[in-house]
Amino acid sequence: MSECSYQVRSYKIKHNYDVKGFLKAYRWLLQRAINETWKNITWKERVIINRRRSIPIIPKSSEFKRNLRNSLLGDWDFCAHYADSAIKQAYSILKSWRRNYLKGRRTRAKPVVKKKFVRVKETLYSYRDGKIKISIKPYEEHLVFDVSNTWFWSRAKGEMGELILNEKFLIITFRFKQRAEEPGGAIAWDCNEKSLDGFNPEIGWIRVDLRKLFHIHRVYELKRRRLQSKASKKPSLRRVLEKYSRRERNRVRDFIHKVTRVIAEAFRGYVHGFEDIKKEKMFNKSRTHNRNVAKSDWRTIIGLMGYKSRVRLLSPYNSTRRCSSGMVNAPKGALYECKGCGLKIDRQLNACLNLYLQVEGLSPSPKLFVGLVRGWGGLP
Repeated sequence: MSECSYQVRSYKIKHNYDVKGFLKAYRWLLQRAINETWKNITWKERVIINRRRSIPIIPKSSEFKRNLRNSLLGDWDFCAHYADSAIKQAYSILKSWRRNYLKGRRTRAKPVVKKKFVRVKETLYSYRDGKIKISIKPYEEHLVFDVSNTWFWSRAKGEMGELILNEKFLIITFRFKQRAEEPGGAIAWDCNEKSLDGFNPEIGWIRVDLRKLFHIHRVYELKRRRLQSKASKKPSLRRVLEKYSRRERNRVRDFIHKVTRVIAEAFRGYVHGFEDIKKEKMFNKSRTHNRNVAKSDWRTIIGLMGYKSRVRLLSPYNSTRRCSSGMVNAPKGALYECKGCGLKIDRQLNACLNLYLQVEGLSPSPKLFVGLVRGWGGLP
């Protein structure tokens, strides 16, 4: 039988409330929760893979959290439950920092909250007759949002969850159960600068064109380059640079949303295998290569596919350099020619075949390669 999985969807509505003072106070509260927890982090020396490392241990005891809550409420003028929300968010930020620190992506510097927003727990709002009422100060101040006439309200399903309030928008989340579909097979995807190349023995070689995505990055790169030299002398142009960066992000995300939606709908029920790519390990001495890598959006594609379909991360090690028939060498150019077995195959298709074998838990071999390629008519 199919298992039930949860999905979360969010919608936002614009508001005209002046909440700058409240958001500023909450950001101060959240930063204070981080600061107090940071002071109580202990560092333990451990040996990991023959290396001695300092491991941060975040305090988790109920007594510590209770004392932290009492200290936060000392001069807090708003609803007490916002202190609970700040503690929960502070722990989320510190756990994220710890994971990245252990992977070498963050330093021992304390996280600093820069964005102004408030996470509104279920205990801080009520819903009745199409209106959401958010408490700010108990029995004194509250915000009311009429959502009965919004475009999404008739489509929204599931239970209303946490709300997120910022200066311009209220973001509403819904959590609902969805019956997971039985997998129809697996597709292995090779992520490239200008294309996504996938393989499945029954479908064959799948190519998704990403040249438009690369073009968007290139256009805004040239626009910023023309302005950057002038912006250093004319500070007012910095706003124009920020506008271009914001437009680039929006256009890129819109394009990726559309591409991933088409892939998810076209191959509904399939498990999608993607390379677990880390950009920092791909940079070299070539300036052009590094710029092209920086323009790539592989992690965003994988992330957006993650909540539209089933995704599995694969090791990218030697996926392109290994011959699908079992040999390992260093191909160059678009056509891969193995010096060991004489195989001639497109470099990206070769990577797809290797990744597909990894999805199925198999090792490259001439017999498996011939079986896969003949399965979709690639060989006579």
